[in-house]
Amino acid sequence: MKKIITLLFINLFAFNLFAQLKPQDFNLNLMPWPKSVQIQDGFLNIDKNFTINVISNSDLNSKIYIASTQFLRNLTNKTGIFIDQGFVNVTVKNNKPSLLISVEKTAEIKLGIDESYEISISNNQIKIVAKTDVGAMHALNTLMQLLTVNNGSFVFPTVTIEDNPRFQWRGLMIDAARHFMPVEVIKRNLDAMAYVKLNVFHWHLSDDQGFRIESKKLPLLTQKASDGQYYTQNQIKDIVKYAGDRGIRVIPEIDIPGHASAFLTAYPELASNKTRVNKIERYAGVFNPTLDPTLYETYKLLDILFGEITPLFPDLYFHIGGDENEGKDWSENVSIQNFMKKNNLKDNHELQTYFNIKLQKILSKYGKTLMGWDEIMTDDMPKNAIIHSWRGKHEGLAQSTLIEAAKKGYKTVLSNGFYIDRMLPASHYYATEPIGDIKLSNKEKANILGGEATMWSELVTPLTIDSRIWPRTAAIAERFWSSKEINDIESMYRRMAIINSDLEQTGVTHIKNKQAILRNISNYQSVETLNNLSNISEPFKIYSRNNGGKEYKTYSPFTLFADACNVDAKDALHFNSLINKYLLDHDKNIKSELLAYLNIWKNTDKELQILRAKAPIIETILPYANRVSKTAKIFYEGLQSNRLSKQQFEDVITLLELKENPKDNLDVTLAISDSLKQLAEFLTNN
Repeated sequence: MKKIITLLFINLFAFNLFAQLKPQDFNLNLMPWPKSVQIQDGFLNIDKNFTINVISNSDLNSKIYIASTQFLRNLTNKTGIFIDQGFVNVTVKNNKPSLLISVEKTAEIKLGIDESYEISISNNQIKIVAKTDVGAMHALNTLMQLLTVNNGSFVFPTVTIEDNPRFQWRGLMIDAARHFMPVEVIKRNLDAMAYVKLNVFHWHLSDDQGFRIESKKLPLLTQKASDGQYYTQNQIKDIVKYAGDRGIRVIPEIDIPGHASAFLTAYPELASNKTRVNKIERYAGVFNPTLDPTLYETYKLLDILFGEITPLFPDLYFHIGGDENEGKDWSENVSIQNFMKKNNLKDNHELQTYFNIKLQKILSKYGKTLMGWDEIMTDDMPKNAIIHSWRGKHEGLAQSTLIEAAKKGYKTVLSNGFYIDRMLPASHYYATEPIGDIKLSNKEKANILGGEATMWSELVTPLTIDSRIWPRTAAIAERFWSSKEINDIESMYRRMAIINSDLEQTGVTHIKNKQAILRNISNYQSVETLNNLSNISEPFKIYSRNNGGKEYKTYSPFTLFADACNVDAKDALHFNSLINKYLLDHDKNIKSELLAYLNIWKNTDKELQILRAKAPIIETILPYANRVSKTAKIFYEGLQSNRLSKQQFEDVITLLELKENPKDNLDVTLAISDSLKQLAEFLTNN
């Protein structure tokens, strides 16, 4: 009996230990990382006889049948296997299917649905069990990430996974106002979102640079405020359905009362400053045109607008922006100031609250709950509003308006620390812990719904937006889905490199469009040298590329070298890692790798000079390329001889710290500079 008890204890302990293993303990490339993973020896082989059955109480048009059929297509495309089964539907019943999916019910796409799932893979069958079809769809994406190769064949490893998300709100905001994003851009990003289990698409549809929704009742909004670039109502319905089929909610945003230059181009009579001639803005920044919150006509028009467009979006929540209204036009308008005195509104913040409450009542009439950026949070704001936190006391930390909102009793969503347009590395966003060690009551914790990555589009176009969202947003998706204990940076980068390639299979263009930009720069000559240079170069960070918002207009070229460069530059990541290792143990093999890189880079300027004759754009790159080549030559010689002279040290430090000529500003930084400075110190003092 003692032996039996001892064995039971050992087995129970082993099971619990196994379930707690982290990503770095496995050779699996899952992102986001599941709640529990157990792996055994063995594989399930994939061949043309692979079949799927669905056991479900769901209706015939359930999302799970669409998703299962798409899984088959993806599996076929990924493996090249001519799988016999073409479609999955309620009439398909295979004997002993390779994949058996059991679903209890079809989920309505709304906040708080059950997204949990279980996967068990044996040598002869895969089983997926989920409460809802959305949970089963998450399982299918996890299963696709499990696909691997063993002994020259595609297989699934034998594993058991139990999973559910940490946060129920896991979003991506795409700004389609500053630069319009056509339907195909939105759809391909929805597919990528689903692959990493993001479930909220926040659609920023109006700003100073354009109003992007067709209004049949207020046609001037598209005739005068959109440059002809907007979504028809049928297109919006199509995208909402497309998102819903992938388990993704759509939250629209009409940003008012500020960010209203385009809006007031169409309806100038609603402006707080009646003397200004309003126009669509071509630059980035914060502008003064603001709706007049004291006019009856303002609310009448907004009532007409929201009455028309809210039925297009079935979700409960409607985002009204409310941010960055500096109130200059309000302060300078005598009529508005008199209105404030009459209504005991002591400042512009209280006037905006007055406006927001009016807006909340209009939205409530149409069955919607108001959501807005954290400026809307005041003592008088109704507690059913959702506060979208974008400001914090400390960069990248959660000690922000998120915590303040949660403690005040508001439901709240975090974007502070997840602004991906700031062009910071994936490690920065991955290390941003939404709640951290802040002590909150259970009720206050429940008020924190989750978070959103935000992709503002001042400096992106349909050609480049995917490369600014992916793959870094996959790391953010893990932060929103997985336990906060899943935080190993090295493991994240290893897995993200694989997921990066997988994302291309979903349709996003973050990899291929880089080459298109480089081909344009080279005027369709060889792009090898440009590619090598781009792989150690990163775009300027934290809005320094467009200082003051006046360097670029909305129609400026965004096909420049900086647009081809990505955060977490591929070769820079590896090269920096090699230098760190070399400085620790001086390994000869690592030294050989470093020399191979330097040998490539030291010829950059010479090779680009050859291309320059037929590619004028390259002229702007030559000063930067020359600096890179000079630096690489010095380090190549120094690493070969294991020393740098004092003069060489001074030369490379000058080269590494030199700013590009403003006339030839590439808006990029050399992403290996810091590690090269460390290597220079070592070689000089060696």
